[in-house]
Amino acid sequence: MAFSPELSRRRIVQGAAAVAAASVWPGLHAQPARWPDKPVRIVVPFPPGGLTDAYARLFADHLSQTLGQPAVVDNKPGGGAIIGISQVAKAPADGYTLLVSTSGTVWQNRVLYSKLPYDLDKDLTPVALFPSGPLAVAVAPDVPAKNMREFIAFAREKQVNMASYAPGSYPHLVADQLNRHAGTKIQTINYKGESPMWIDVAGNATQIGIGSYQAFATVQGRGVRPIGVTGKYRSPKMPDVPTLVEQGIDTPLVGLEGGLALMAPAGTPEAVLQALNKVAVACVETERGAKLRENFGIPNKPKNLAGTRKDWDAEVPMWIKVAVDLGIKLD
Repeated sequence: MAFSPELSRRRIVQGAAAVAAASVWPGLHAQPARWPDKPVRIVVPFPPGGLTDAYARLFADHLSQTLGQPAVVDNKPGGGAIIGISQVAKAPADGYTLLVSTSGTVWQNRVLYSKLPYDLDKDLTPVALFPSGPLAVAVAPDVPAKNMREFIAFAREKQVNMASYAPGSYPHLVADQLNRHAGTKIQTINYKGESPMWIDVAGNATQIGIGSYQAFATVQGRGVRPIGVTGKYRSPKMPDVPTLVEQGIDTPLVGLEGGLALMAPAGTPEAVLQALNKVAVACVETERGAKLRENFGIPNKPKNLAGTRKDWDAEVPMWIKVAVDLGIKLD
C-alpha cells in the first residue's frame, strides 16, 4: 500500500484522541465489553424537586454526555424510600440500575426498620457520596424564636410539629433527640420530599423544618426564618446564621453531615463502579454542577471510589449508633 500523508495524519489524530480519552477515563478500557450499550436507569425514592433529585439529574445528564447512552431518572417515592431502594437492591448487578437517595435511608434504615425487603449491608454497594452541605433549620412565621435555644424553650411549653422530608430522615431524628435530651414536645410530620414540607412550614401548619438551602429559600420570602444550620461549618449562603453546634446544642446528630448516596447493586463489576464514580466526581466540576452547589450552598465535593469507601466505613457506624441509641422503630 502506498504511503499517504493524509492517512498518516488521520491516524496520528485518531491515536492522540484515544490516548486523551484513556487518560480521562482509564477505567473504561477495563470494563466488560460494550458497557454501557443500553440506557441506564437511576432510581430516586423521592418526588421530583429537592437536592436528591437535582444531584440525580445532574449525574444522569453527565453520564449520558460522557458515556454515550441515555440515563433516565425514575422517581419512585413512597414507603420511606423503601419502594425505590428495593427496586435497585433486587436489580441485576450490571451497571444499568442505580440509586440516588439520602444517606440516612441507606445508612440508618437498617436499624430504624425491624424488617426490610433487602439487606443494606449485602445488596447495595456505594459508588459516590454527594455532600449535602449545611442544612437550614428554619421556623414558621408564627414562631417567635430567633435561635435554636429560644425554639427549644418554646417547644418545651407547646406542642410543635417538625416537618420531615421522609420517615427516619435527618429532621425526624433531630426532633427525637431534642425530645429526649432537651425535654421538648416535638411531633414529626413526614412528607414525601422537601417541597411540600416547606410549603406547610410557610403556612404555619408545621412549626419547624430542616432541609437543603435551596428548598428552604423558596419559602424564605414568605416569612420562614433560619435559626441555625446543621454540621460543623456555616452555610456559604447564610454566613450570619450560626451552626447548632455553635449555639451549644450538644446532641450527637447536629454536628454530622450526611449526603446523597449514589449506589449500585452489590456485585456490579469494579470497572463499572470506577467509571460511574468518575462521572459523579466530574459532573460537579461542570458549569451546571458548580451552579447546583452554589445554589444549595455546598462547598464540598464527592471523592473518588477509594475515598468514598474509606469515608463510608468510618462514618456509617456513627450514624447507625445514633439511630440505635434513639431506639426509634418505623414499622
